[in-house]
Formats: sequence, C-alpha cells, structure tokens
Amino acid sequence: MSGKDTIGFIGVGPMGHGMAANILKAGHPLVVKGNRNRAPVEDLLAQGATEAATPREMAGACSMIHLCLSNSDQVEAAVRGGDGILASGKAGLVVIDCSTSNPVSTAALAAELEAAGMMLADAPLGRTPKEAEAGTLDAMVGAPPDLFARIRPVIECWAGNITHVGPTGAGHKMKLIMNFISMGYAALYGEAVVLGAKVGLPPEAVRQVIGASRLSNGFFDTFMKYAVDRDRNAHVFSIANASKDVRYAAAMAADANVVNIMGAAVKHYFTHAEATGKGGDYVPMLTDIIGALNGLDMAAEAAKGRS
Repeated sequence: MSGKDTIGFIGVGPMGHGMAANILKAGHPLVVKGNRNRAPVEDLLAQGATEAATPREMAGACSMIHLCLSNSDQVEAAVRGGDGILASGKAGLVVIDCSTSNPVSTAALAAELEAAGMMLADAPLGRTPKEAEAGTLDAMVGAPPDLFARIRPVIECWAGNITHVGPTGAGHKMKLIMNFISMGYAALYGEAVVLGAKVGLPPEAVRQVIGASRLSNGFFDTFMKYAVDRDRNAHVFSIANASKDVRYAAAMAADANVVNIMGAAVKHYFTHAEATGKGGDYVPMLTDIIGALNGLDMAAEAAKGRS
C-alpha cells in the first residue's frame, strides 16, 4: 500500500486526463470512470489506474473523488443518480468539483453530501489542457479551512497556483467571474479584429500593435494565435462550454440583483454562435462568426500582412 489517499476521477477529458495522470505520478492509487472516449481512459489504465463502472462503485473504493465535467447537470447526475456518489453512503468521502458549475447547485449538493456524512469542495480550474498535462493549472478553491488543508496536498499534484477563495461555493463564484472576464475578452477581441479588417487593418497589424503594448495578456496571445495564425488548437475550449459559463454568470448576477449590461452583450454573442451551429468550435473562432456577420472571410483577412 502507498499510504496515500485513493483518488477517484470522473471526467478524464482534455483537462481531466492531465490532472489524473499527475495524481498517478504523485503516487496516489487512482480509480477512473470510463466514458465514450476510451483513449484517455485506456492511457490512464496503462499507467496503473483502475476503472469503476459507476460513481457509487468508485466511492466505495476511494477517499476522495474529483469531478471534472461539462456542467452542473452532469455533476448533479454523478452525485444524485441511482448509482451516484450519495447512493454509496460512504461517510467521510470528500468530493472535489473541478467543473465550472452553477453556485446555486453547488450549495444544494454540499448540503446533501454533508447530511450523508460527506464533504464537498469546489476547485474549478484556470489555464488550458497544456498546463493540465504539466501539472501547473490554477485552482480557486472553495472549502472550510480544515477541508482545504486536507485536500491541498492532492490539488498540488495538478495545480501550480492554488488560491483558497472562501467557503464551499466560493470557488465556483470566482470561476464565473474569471470566465465572464475571459469570454468578455473573446467577444471584444473578435469584434476589434473584425472592425480592424473592415477598415483596412489586417489581424496581424492588430496583433503587432496591441501585443507589444500594455494591453497585451496571455489570453490575447492565444486568441490571436488562431485569429492570425489559424492554429485551431490555440485555445481548446468550446463555444458551447463558454456559452454555458456566461449563462451561469448572468444567473449569478441576477440572483445578486447586480446590473450586468456587459455580461448580456457577451452572452448574446455566444448564444448566437450556438444557435447557428457553432457550439463545437473553439472560443477564438468567434472571430470568424463575427466576421461572417459583417461579410468578411476572416481566414482571407488573416493572410493579409501575416509575417
């Protein structure tokens, strides 16, 4: 026996695979739940993980379970389903929700798990699958201080920057603020690049000037890597997931009675993209959608003046 917590992981997609692999590398026994995409599951099994058929079965074998899923509906199903985590009755189990979830749902699940003798922390993620593989993600953690101290060594397996932002639910609130800002950037950059192209400034010119100024940032760099270089994998985050996040942020604002005018504008860009069948595209491809609204082929515009 390793003497370390046995960790369960549900959701070994682009982010979860790297996180789970780093948990294994740190010496923790790992149990994963398979999904339709078997490639990441088989890779982790080859590295020494084992597989559980259901969240309930996983809970019986683990002391902690990570959830890294697409939305709150999936998280709720993993916890409340007939073969879900709650059905295990595993007193003392810790659930770490790394999804970008609705804080209202998080609060309800935390209460239900606590009533069953279990604990919930939220630890949503910042950065990309590249950092997930490297073990250098950002984590914004919502948990009571004692639970945070308990889970921090495990989070350190996959995160390089860990911030305890408050009690359970605070992490998901912070993540929605972060994604409101980042998806606001995406809408702003997309509109700016298209406006530039329309008035005779190719995307490369925008990148050169803004990228060398104090307005530059890491999100700008990856966004422009697609807008200019047409690198489809510059930022592997789907428009559908982004749209879900800005909807959750809008709901949080409404619940707090906060005026959210900028949020409404950002939300409508992503809603339009989804409604026109572009939900599977990645966020920087919003440039092409905005370009089409203005009669521009942004692939052709990106070729102009590209160094």
